[in-house]
Amino acid sequence: MRELTFVRTGRLEWRDRPDPVLVDPTDVLVRPFVAARCDGDTLPLHRPVSRPMWLGLKVGAIDPVVASIVGSVPFQGPFGIGHECVAQVTALGGDVTSFTVGDIVVVPWAISCGSCRECALGLTAKCSTMTARSPGRTLAAFGFGPSSGPWGGMIADSLRIPFADHMLAKVPAGLDPLRVASGSDNLADAWRAVVPPLRLRPGGRVLVTGGGAQSIGLYAAGLAVAHGAAVVDYIDDRDARLEVAAGFGARVHKVGKSRRKSRLSSFPTSYDVAVEASSHPQGLRDALRALRPGGICTGTGYYLGTGTRLPAMDMYATSATLSIGVSHVRPVLPELLDFVATTGFEAERVTSVLADWDDAPHAYLERTTKVVLHRAPLAL
Repeated sequence: MRELTFVRTGRLEWRDRPDPVLVDPTDVLVRPFVAARCDGDTLPLHRPVSRPMWLGLKVGAIDPVVASIVGSVPFQGPFGIGHECVAQVTALGGDVTSFTVGDIVVVPWAISCGSCRECALGLTAKCSTMTARSPGRTLAAFGFGPSSGPWGGMIADSLRIPFADHMLAKVPAGLDPLRVASGSDNLADAWRAVVPPLRLRPGGRVLVTGGGAQSIGLYAAGLAVAHGAAVVDYIDDRDARLEVAAGFGARVHKVGKSRRKSRLSSFPTSYDVAVEASSHPQGLRDALRALRPGGICTGTGYYLGTGTRLPAMDMYATSATLSIGVSHVRPVLPELLDFVATTGFEAERVTSVLADWDDAPHAYLERTTKVVLHRAPLAL
């Protein structure tokens, strides 16, 4: 079968790998037919980061946990890339009861069993069943290379999904798969950053600092508006993203590209919820200092350095809450998919390039906010 393979910065190609087979009776095989590019994939695609990150790890400037996710030489090709897809079930293990051949499903980016302590707590990206199988491994996931397991990338002709009754979430009938192309990660990540905090602060004011986690910030702005936030302020330095955020109903503010000083100094700040999607330490400090007493900030980007400074005393004075961590997608998918299906939330506004599946080696490299690949499902 074909798999989209990251070879090196600026080069992707289709490569053959063995077809997956059913191994355990709880497995299914699926055929991805919609795939979206995660914001994090742009890091190695557009910049030659492997050697600088390796050096950063060697001298202690980059947190060593990075190596357990993407390798001691981070993002060293070749490896199957991509970890957001909507797929069609093509084969079932004997113990699978929740699905039939032909079902359309969202596949979470992280592998989880559904029955360990962490999964029971909703921490499905930290499934202890999976990490116990490979000591020293931080994550079991698609699309990050062998350091995160043998699962390959999602832009492939077939995937083996373990623990399928737990792992997969059906796409509701009538919901266009292109609308939830990013449900495996970025759309669900934005949901967890906005919806639960707004339930604690109904009608609250929301700040989104955009930039690094490009699509997450935009999904978050749209979800905040759709969930009744009194104000949604979105800041960014790119006109194209500001236009999308404005289309969702957010108030937009163009700021400079400098990350060495606060980008919020030019307008009043007092927010119940902040979504930090700039992926920069200064953005994190800005978002925390912008909170009202008891406010909640969620950091959705990568903060690679060991010296990220936080305004701890400011947080103490305002009783602020900071949440940073990988997205635990599976627990939020049923509610997220139902919300999109019943409200018509136009998540596809964030998609900036919609490309044919066969054009993936070129389209996935586009310097744009959100790439989505698609092909026809099978007539099963």
